[in-house]
Amino acid sequence: MSVLPYLIAAWIFLVGCYGLATSRNLIHAVGCLTVCQAATYVLLLAVGYRDGATAPVYSDIEPGSRPVVDPVVQALALTDVVVGATVTALLLALVLQVAKRHGTVDPDELSELRG
Repeated sequence: MSVLPYLIAAWIFLVGCYGLATSRNLIHAVGCLTVCQAATYVLLLAVGYRDGATAPVYSDIEPGSRPVVDPVVQALALTDVVVGATVTALLLALVLQVAKRHGTVDPDELSELRG
């Protein structure tokens, strides 16, 4: 197996973390967090990939005749997509409430939120 998918997942994660660290807008920060989440999709697909394997849902495959892709990793990737979309929607709703109450989405201007 190639190391390339793991390097791509790490690169996507680091790009998202860089954007998160340099963000001056809460909406941009949520987008960067979503990019970090996308790195987990690539990582899960890289873990579950098998060269020359087929999908495990075909009924014409006899057991042991040819390799199949692990369906657990596919289910985890699908669950990760759903959880990522839910978290993104929740964070955007929170950003919307912050913008309504404080009139800004710049984290530096939100002095009321500092401890």
